[in-house]
Amino acid sequence: MLGDNSTNLLQLEVRDLEVPVLTGIYSEETHLPQPLRLSVLVDLATGEHFAPETPLSHSMNYMVIRRAMAALPEGVHFVLIEAVADHIADTLFAADTRVTRVAVDIVKLAISEEGEAIGIRRVRVRN
Repeated sequence: MLGDNSTNLLQLEVRDLEVPVLTGIYSEETHLPQPLRLSVLVDLATGEHFAPETPLSHSMNYMVIRRAMAALPEGVHFVLIEAVADHIADTLFAADTRVTRVAVDIVKLAISEEGEAIGIRRVRVRN
C-alpha cells in the first residue's frame, strides 16, 4: 500500500572486501589467517523520502558496515565461517536499531582451485 512506512526499506551494500581471518577446522588452516572475501547487504527500515537536503542521520553510513566487516576481533579463531557472518550481523544489529536484516556472503579464497567462489550466504533477521 502506498504511504505505508512499514513496507519501505533502504538496502545498503558493501561488496568484495578482502579480510584475513583466523578460521578453519583443518590443521593447515588453524595457524595463519585465511583471506576471506566479504560482502554485506543491510536492510534499513525507513519511511523516509530522501530529498536533496536529507542529512546522513536519516540513513546509515557505509563505513559502519565496512568497519563491522573489517574489525573482527584479533586473535579469535572462528572454527566456522558461519560464526564470522554471525559476528558481523550482530555488530550491525547493535550499531543501529533500524537494521532489520543482514545478509553476509563469505568466499574462502584459499580453497579455490579454478577461480570458483566457494563459501556461504548467512541471512539474519532482527528478532
